[in-house]
Amino acid sequence: MRSIVITGVSTGIGHATAKLLLARGFRVFGSVRRQADAERLQAEFGANFIPLLFDVTDEAAVLAAAAQVRAALNGETLAGLVNNAGVAVPGALLDLAVDEFRQQIEINVMGPVIVTKAFAPLLCADPAMTGAPGRIVMMSSVSGQFGNPLLSPYSASKFALEGLAESLRREFMLFGIEVLVIAPGAVRTPIWDKAEAIDMARFDASPFVPALTKLREMLMKLAKNGLPPERIGELVYRALTASRPKLRVVASPQPAKALARSHYGEAVGAECATV
Repeated sequence: MRSIVITGVSTGIGHATAKLLLARGFRVFGSVRRQADAERLQAEFGANFIPLLFDVTDEAAVLAAAAQVRAALNGETLAGLVNNAGVAVPGALLDLAVDEFRQQIEINVMGPVIVTKAFAPLLCADPAMTGAPGRIVMMSSVSGQFGNPLLSPYSASKFALEGLAESLRREFMLFGIEVLVIAPGAVRTPIWDKAEAIDMARFDASPFVPALTKLREMLMKLAKNGLPPERIGELVYRALTASRPKLRVVASPQPAKALARSHYGEAVGAECATV
């Protein structure tokens, strides 16, 4: 049975991807931050789902989880690692505390760095493992190519993630490990549901208040009208199993060229496919 590690499976894309891969015969190790979520998902998904309890920024906890997975693999390689966990910090740069920006980078960039370093040996970077090399899927965003105002921490984190993936793709060729990127646009996930809970009072003195109000409304709309997370789960499955997977896939209700025009006024070339 092929085994996959997915970070951030309590809700949204991670949950949908875990469910789909389990239905297609994979064993899934899924990370959550709360014991209650681990117990809930274990009951929902059954014996082939193994919860891993860690925050992606906690290196000691991630390394402990990697040791747990290594023991379960019994010498066989891990088939895939899906770096999915992430958050979105909205707001104008001048209105945000430096620590808020730092938290965004810690979770969305340093998190995948920590997780990838911990689990890459199991994908075949450790010659003691036997079997075919695994693959790494980085969950980026259309914001990884197009910088959005009032979402600069999120855009910066996804630009960084794309650069990380591009570099690691070449480094990991040494081990036969492929590094792939999926870049969703609007997806119906709880990451955007939190827009309704944004405390607008803290921005009362900001010159960006009208724009922030529109952003909040837009994010709430994204939470309702985006792609179903199951569509992204299907793309993850293809990335993990296709004989010749695409290096970068854009998953958006808008065609890739329309996305480019909306940001730059003209189409730009991209190595991607749109669903």
